[in-house]
Amino acid sequence: MRDAALLCYGFAGLGLMGGSLAQAIREKVLTKGTGRIFAVDRNSWTLAGAIDAGVIDTGFQPEESRRMLEQCDVVFVCLYPKQTIEFLKKERMFFKKGSLVTDISGVKGTLDTHLDAILTGDFDFVSTHPMAGSEKEGFTHASAQIFANRNYIIVPHPKNKPENIAFLKNLMTAVGFTRMIETDAETHDAKIAFTSQLCHIIASVLVDSAEDTNITSFGGGSFEDLTRIAMINAPLWTELFLSNREKLLDRIDSFEKSLCRVKKMVEEADYASLCRLLEDIRAKRIEMGRKDKR
Repeated sequence: MRDAALLCYGFAGLGLMGGSLAQAIREKVLTKGTGRIFAVDRNSWTLAGAIDAGVIDTGFQPEESRRMLEQCDVVFVCLYPKQTIEFLKKERMFFKKGSLVTDISGVKGTLDTHLDAILTGDFDFVSTHPMAGSEKEGFTHASAQIFANRNYIIVPHPKNKPENIAFLKNLMTAVGFTRMIETDAETHDAKIAFTSQLCHIIASVLVDSAEDTNITSFGGGSFEDLTRIAMINAPLWTELFLSNREKLLDRIDSFEKSLCRVKKMVEEADYASLCRLLEDIRAKRIEMGRKDKR
């Protein structure tokens, strides 16, 4: 297996996720060795800031991306889902021969339908989804610490080389991820519709339903904890919601049924049923926590 400390890494997009991954690799992988980090981004001030901070060695404008890709052993495509597909299709013949290319897209079904058109270059594309992030956005809020104890999802393709998947697992473990999950695109999108997308919708709707912005004067932490992720990157999450709308709508329907069930118990002042339901929910959540630690 290749020595991660000696490789050249490239990032297409240096926002929150791209910037955080670049920082983590710089701080936790390239501490010893001759490895380098390059990045292409449309914002020249982002590239300049990343160079000044010592995160990347060289920055490239979008029109120079091919010059960067020809040098990189590992490339992270850290763009919005549609941009990721467009980038991979456009640049597929310019990746370095034998390189490993990966993405961070939050929806895999759409990408999966374009794989035949993408997998025509002489590189190995392994689709992944780092389950980490922040309610803040942009390189200025990037942090190498956001991956600590998080999940890393890999959506392998039959053409992927086992050694490249093993390399990614080792690299992401060094970055801070503690659990590696391999799954297919269909399962990924169904699960993410619940654990990520529905949660963002609930947080957003909760804020939307607030009577005024002074409501937090009466908060004790619950509202704040529940709605942190409502400070949302609207263009990105709109694309994610609509790209996965069928599976997301199924999850919204399920949530509405549960909410209506609780509403009915409250309307009828049904203490016994409501208490029993809440006890069952508590036990279910405790069991989820036990499984998280396995």
